Amino acid sequence: MRPATRLALLAGWLGYALIPWYLPDGMSLAGFPFGKAGTALALVLSGAAPWLAPVGVALLLASLLAFRQENAGTGKLLAWIGFAGLVVFFAQGFSVTLKDQGMPALAALFGGAGASQPGMGFGALVTLVSLLLLLCHGLAYRGLCRGDLFTTSSIGIVIMLIALFIFLPVAVILRSALVDSSGALVLGEFVERFFSPTIWGLGCLSANTNCGVAWNTLILAVLTGLITTLLGLACALLILRTGMPGKRAMRLLTVLPIITPPFVIGLALILLFGRSGLFSTFLFDWFGIPRSRWIYGLPGVLLAQVLAFAPIAFLVLIGVVQGIAPSLEEASQTLGAKRWTTFRTVTWPLLRPGLANAFLLGFVESMADFGNPLVLGGNFEVLSTKIFFAVVGAAHNQGQAAVLAIVLLGFTLAAFWAQQYWLGGKSYTTVTGKGDSGLPTPLPRRITWISALVIGPWVALTAVIYVVILMGGFVKTMGRDHTPTLQHYITGFSIDFSRGLYFDGSAWPSFFTTLKLAAISAPLTAIIGLLTAYLLTRQRFAGRGALEFATMLSFAIPGTVLGVAYILAFNVPPVEITGTGLILVIAFVFRNMPVGVRSGIAGLSQIDKSLDEASATLSARSFTTLWRVVLPLLRPALVAALVYSFVRSMTTVSAVIFLVSAEYNLATAYIVGRVEAGEFGLAIAYSSVLIVVMALGISLIQLGVGERKLGRRGTPALASSAAEPIKQG
Repeated sequence: MRPATRLALLAGWLGYALIPWYLPDGMSLAGFPFGKAGTALALVLSGAAPWLAPVGVALLLASLLAFRQENAGTGKLLAWIGFAGLVVFFAQGFSVTLKDQGMPALAALFGGAGASQPGMGFGALVTLVSLLLLLCHGLAYRGLCRGDLFTTSSIGIVIMLIALFIFLPVAVILRSALVDSSGALVLGEFVERFFSPTIWGLGCLSANTNCGVAWNTLILAVLTGLITTLLGLACALLILRTGMPGKRAMRLLTVLPIITPPFVIGLALILLFGRSGLFSTFLFDWFGIPRSRWIYGLPGVLLAQVLAFAPIAFLVLIGVVQGIAPSLEEASQTLGAKRWTTFRTVTWPLLRPGLANAFLLGFVESMADFGNPLVLGGNFEVLSTKIFFAVVGAAHNQGQAAVLAIVLLGFTLAAFWAQQYWLGGKSYTTVTGKGDSGLPTPLPRRITWISALVIGPWVALTAVIYVVILMGGFVKTMGRDHTPTLQHYITGFSIDFSRGLYFDGSAWPSFFTTLKLAAISAPLTAIIGLLTAYLLTRQRFAGRGALEFATMLSFAIPGTVLGVAYILAFNVPPVEITGTGLILVIAFVFRNMPVGVRSGIAGLSQIDKSLDEASATLSARSFTTLWRVVLPLLRPALVAALVYSFVRSMTTVSAVIFLVSAEYNLATAYIVGRVEAGEFGLAIAYSSVLIVVMALGISLIQLGVGERKLGRRGTPALASSAAEPIKQG
């Protein structure tokens, strides 16, 4: 065996024989106790936990292969031992849980019928990883992925993580759609709920009633996806392909909404366009236009979602626009094509992967969002709000929430399929490693003017909204009493210097907790997301398409449902982590991972595989190729993943509202509490502080990661005067 396989086997024995298998009651997850007491081996030998013996048998059998020659036969045996070890590991874990629960028939096979075990701890985690690596290394010895241990291990780890932290919670919550409170199967009730007129009704077309919530959600998501994609593209083209002034300020304004708690934009829109809003009052006083409630419903929710999610499309598309090879556009001009023809026949087709990924992200974000529909929806109901009230409302209909979640998943699957169909099997490679030092073609004038006309109102409205948000923290009551005051900031963020440096403001504990968890989860999200994107685009293995879709599941499920699913799945053994910081980090990572995956796929689709092959020809392993060749070219995607995961960890509400605890309270939960208490000034002041902190964090991320170097000439002004005479479109 290779040294890496022996190291994995050694780790398995450490987890089984030296590290405590279970987490003691009240032990912090930050602790890492060593010692023989409580180890799996000690528990088996004492007869306290006989169900752990099969796991040790699997490690023992693998040890017998430790010094055998590496070949296909050894790989086959090792793979089967690792697979069997994983099977018995999960079988005993889910069959022996709380007393008289779990799966009694299966527990009897392990000698634990009627017994119970606490949540698994660090010893179990290390052993699980070891068994998984043994399986993956065995498959590599048999020739899978050209025998590369890193690739097979990465595939196995990603699949395991997705299965544990996406499929398991989703399966737990969706199971309730098919069973009643006693656990009995009720298919009739499921069919009745699924085809309910409240979901699929078309009364809005034939009568003066509302359409079903599914159609409302679909219309809203399609409009949001289209508009955010076009806005993101227009902004990326103006910033990268024109010499217009003020690009730095425009780039800042377009990113601001993504670093704002989602419901804050909704509140700002109400303060501007509600019946008593600033614009509504101005229009009534000066022009006699009657006040109305147009902001409540589809227009208001659509406007809020476009403002909130267009930056996601921009972050994805700016890297794609950067990656288009100027030499292709220069070749088109050399053949006599005008600017418009070049844009239509060369530039636009190469943008298709980015456009498809940006639309998919906007579509899914719209479906999963419940903060903006909750604030601005009025009588316009969508799936996310219906699920929210089914989970936390007075009726508490968990089965109905699960049925609605299934409908939402169906829409996401359809959007995923449509994206794949539109892209087809075409190639979008533009970064090849060959000479490529041309100048990007200036935009056709009609595209420049259309983009500017589209971006102008968006940027202006964004600027006005943030003026309102920043003012709200410095006045007593926004919209009523505009007397200047600093009391909101003093209440939340006061510092007492009389006792040294003492943070005695009420907001400091949640602020520091949120900042710490976001700093931990952001790099993990980026690493897992980009690694998954690399595996999906650069490797061929069974189930690759299913894995790609699985990465979108956590995005498709509304955050509220995902939070409840995490409670149901991880509040009892074998994985018992509710009330800890770990469950919040896991929720952040797997809720935000799809952005890293989609931006990584969009970026990798432009990088020619010949670069990987050249690295392999020079005897570099896949990890070296990924680290030294691919990753430097993926810096825009890395920035997008880091920025998005960091700010969403700082601002997310729905996915964590049920997971916070007294020890791990988050900023958004604190803000929601202040809103519920009517302390809007303090809530807006806290949101303003978060915006400033996240803006600094984004600057540090971009400074630390830098930009990719493609060896191309600069793009001075991108005007026709900066290059050879070009025929105008």
